[in-house]
Amino acid sequence: MPEPRSPSPPPVPGVTLKGDFNHQDQVLFTGLTLKVAAGVWTCLLGPSGVGKSTLLRLLAGLKTGGRFCGTIKTDDDLPLQNRIAYMGQSDLLAPWLNIHDNIVLGARLRGEKPDVARADRLISRVGLSDHRNKRPAALSGGMRQRVALARALMEDRPFVLLDEPFAALDAKTRSEMQELAFEMLAGRTVLLVTHDPSEAARLGHHIRILTEQGLSDYAVPSSLPLRAYDAPETIQTQIALLQQLRAPSHA
Repeated sequence: MPEPRSPSPPPVPGVTLKGDFNHQDQVLFTGLTLKVAAGVWTCLLGPSGVGKSTLLRLLAGLKTGGRFCGTIKTDDDLPLQNRIAYMGQSDLLAPWLNIHDNIVLGARLRGEKPDVARADRLISRVGLSDHRNKRPAALSGGMRQRVALARALMEDRPFVLLDEPFAALDAKTRSEMQELAFEMLAGRTVLLVTHDPSEAARLGHHIRILTEQGLSDYAVPSSLPLRAYDAPETIQTQIALLQQLRAPSHA
């Protein structure tokens, strides 16, 4: 059954990042403008090493190990602080805590009373009820990733940054977790980094490709997400995206 939603937090309008980034005297990107549209999913693809994860870390206010010269601005001119949920490539689970306690860790660190019932529902929705009391060392990589996803969804923030959140999952579970995330993040502003063209074709209201040459928009299907994985338009977009990503200019 659908997850009961808490009252929506104040909405985040569009977010725009502009600027240059250097890492150890190497230019990662310059003159880049990334616009993340409000209330929808923006999917960001591209080869490894061009700065996709760096962009997420910049938006999240995390350390990057490099130097950013530019601006990050919301359309309402209010700071992003305390309005962001971030899920990185590494699950970053606390090894001394079980699944349940990892999922509610954010609330406890903020001195808030965790919503235990919501956490239990999320554990069920990600298929880990039988493992609720296990610690990360006893979990597979895919199970750990589902815990990290549940923790990000638990935060219930209006601006959500996801860095390959489904990469470690088998095909069936990946499809199910895409559907869960899309359901629970309805109306949120989501920036998803993925290497999977089929994922972008299914989830994206907007699709952008980042390469060493810069950032470009990609045409999405005419139907709205969440798109059926086997819909002809989804498959056609997936194939065309893969062809573009394999083109010499995106090598």
